[in-house]
Amino acid sequence: MHSGLNLNLYLFMTLLQKRRIALGSIFFIAGLCFASWASRIPDIQSKFSFSEAQLGTLLLGLPIGSLAALPLAGWAVYRFGSKRVIIASSIGYILFLPLIGFSYSILMLIPVVVVFGMIGNLMNISLNTQALAIEDSYGRSILASFHGLWSLAGFTGAGIGAAMIYFDILPKFHYVFISAIVLMTLFVSHAFLIDEQRAGGGGGLVLKKPDGLLLRIGAIAFLGMLSEGCMFDWSGVYFKKVVEIEPGLVALGYVSFMGAMASARFVTDRIINKIGRLKMLRISGLLIFIGLSLSVVLPLPISATLGFLLVGFGVAAIIPISYSTAGRSKQYSPGVALAMVSTISFFGFLIGPPLIGYVAEIFNLKVSFILIAIAGLGITILSSVRLEIFESPTDLSINDASNA
Repeated sequence: MHSGLNLNLYLFMTLLQKRRIALGSIFFIAGLCFASWASRIPDIQSKFSFSEAQLGTLLLGLPIGSLAALPLAGWAVYRFGSKRVIIASSIGYILFLPLIGFSYSILMLIPVVVVFGMIGNLMNISLNTQALAIEDSYGRSILASFHGLWSLAGFTGAGIGAAMIYFDILPKFHYVFISAIVLMTLFVSHAFLIDEQRAGGGGGLVLKKPDGLLLRIGAIAFLGMLSEGCMFDWSGVYFKKVVEIEPGLVALGYVSFMGAMASARFVTDRIINKIGRLKMLRISGLLIFIGLSLSVVLPLPISATLGFLLVGFGVAAIIPISYSTAGRSKQYSPGVALAMVSTISFFGFLIGPPLIGYVAEIFNLKVSFILIAIAGLGITILSSVRLEIFESPTDLSINDASNA
């Protein structure tokens, strides 16, 4: 009898591991698609002879599409299930990524980029909803490792893009190659995804006010994405103008931040399972604060690089923890709750980079980075004041909202 139970447990764990690998591979191709698009932006600018302002207008199409898809994503996952939305959005990537390369006019390119942004957010919400279902089966935190694969795909996509540029391969053929990888991965992986039933709780389009818990989680995610967006866009500028590093090492700040964030996401789950999500959030906020403060107080190559590494480690856990917590809301279905928190956090990613620019114009870049350091401290404060998230690393329930 015991051998039969052990066999059933072995088969269950084997299936669970296959599901985790399958979903991880789709997280990877989602990141690969985004990185592939980004790696050829200069070529697209040259193809259409865009000025800097015109290119900025085109790039605005991506967040516009992402924002427009947020209410739709929550509803679609609630109505059809995350597996179907993952498959549909993957097919969308297969179709629309090459269309960017094959676009022959601005009138064609702009709507394609907007739809590409919409597909990205449909993918984001559905993938994280599916990841929560697998995390529940494990009974411990694993979400950060999926985000780590997405970050790793960013490096891979940049490397493939550099190779394509070196061999003078046009973006449209580069994108067709990536779409072929997406198709093969989807073909192998889709059968192992969880085909969950329609969830109970609040569903529908996300055009309603989040409850107090989701607002608090959203505020933490907002500050995390604010910090992340600023580091993405301003790391190189800071190293060039404030650190005054030699031209060949300007990208050192960005690489150190991205490398730390990507690598940390593969160990974050292990730490969360030992110390809990609350402590992890508090430490993350402090790391952002200390890292940026160090970079401002001692803007030297070694100290600034160390500071940016600390920020990367700090940012790594915030979105995975926020999504993991939001997806277990008692008021809304996982897809809808994720879309709500993603909407709030997305504004942080949008307003952060321009805020840095405006403050730097009035004062200087150091003052701008001090503000982002304070945002990190805000994460620590928000996660210290009676936040109803998982006190126990293995407790996958949310305390009663009445305790707020």
